[in-house]
Amino acid sequence: MNATTVAIDLAKDVFELAFADSDARIVQRKRLSRARLAAEFHNRPPMTVVMEACSSSHYWARRLAAMGHRPLLLPAQHAKPFVRGNKTDRSDVAGLLTAFTVGDIRPVPIKTAEQQGIQGLHRIREHHKHQRTASINILRGLLREFGLVIAAGSHKVRSAALAALEDGENDLPMALRHALYELLQQIDTHSAAMARVEGALAEFAARDVRSQRYQTATGVGLITATALSAGQGELDRFPSGRHFASSLGLTPREFSSGNSRRLGKLTRRGDVYLRQLLIHGARSLLQSAAIRRRHGKELDRLSAWAIQLSDRVGHSKAACAVANKLARRLWAAEHHRASFDPNHVSQRPAAH
Repeated sequence: MNATTVAIDLAKDVFELAFADSDARIVQRKRLSRARLAAEFHNRPPMTVVMEACSSSHYWARRLAAMGHRPLLLPAQHAKPFVRGNKTDRSDVAGLLTAFTVGDIRPVPIKTAEQQGIQGLHRIREHHKHQRTASINILRGLLREFGLVIAAGSHKVRSAALAALEDGENDLPMALRHALYELLQQIDTHSAAMARVEGALAEFAARDVRSQRYQTATGVGLITATALSAGQGELDRFPSGRHFASSLGLTPREFSSGNSRRLGKLTRRGDVYLRQLLIHGARSLLQSAAIRRRHGKELDRLSAWAIQLSDRVGHSKAACAVANKLARRLWAAEHHRASFDPNHVSQRPAAH
């Protein structure tokens, strides 16, 4: 057996392997438990190991790379079309081998343990944020049933809720008062947990040059900068800023045939979380620009373009367009190892 490539269908407990020779013909198949997978590669010569970029794939890629092998992580959505017949582990690994031989599928960069750790912190923060929001909504709704309305803004909830709970003149039953106070404590717990996570992200950003460079951009703060740095790694792997924006789903869908070309809504492909953060950052930029214009203050080129676009097409469409431009500018700043310049003017190459 002269196997040079192996495809692995990752799972929780049982892994399907298909070994292929230099002609991409499957010469051996194995089904191994999690405990036996690493041992299978200890005494093998260096091989190309093809896996889907899915749960635990980055961990296994790091382990296999440490053994001298060459792991490749293929995007799951691009590997799926090559699976023929019914959905089984055997057909999945065969489809992975076929996708690998195509050659034009770009592999997913292998994340370091620190990058995965930062992404984990972001997920934990989102978990606490969702729980806090749900608790605030329940608190608001129950108090409103008794005619007690809390003004908009999460920072106003605690003081208003405490005042309602301590007011003996309202109709709140005592049992409900105790339950609402416990709910208020849960909100405080989630807020404190979010603050601790943000502190850990700030420590990471203090030693991460990419995060510091991203934070020089208008509309990009600690959360967006660290999420971009950990989630995307080196942006130089993208040929251009257009490719980077496309990978985040910030470019329009295209329906073209022959001489007809139609552009639709945003593709919404790629990382949902990063796209959401960039659009929120774009909304912040638009709001800041509107306030500065209202007070007669000077706007930089990016803000002036954004606010003019908002006046023409509306706030939501402008936010998506600004997020697209932010992504491209961030790619350029990282590519040239320069700080973000909101007054930058692109220079077209001279025609020859």
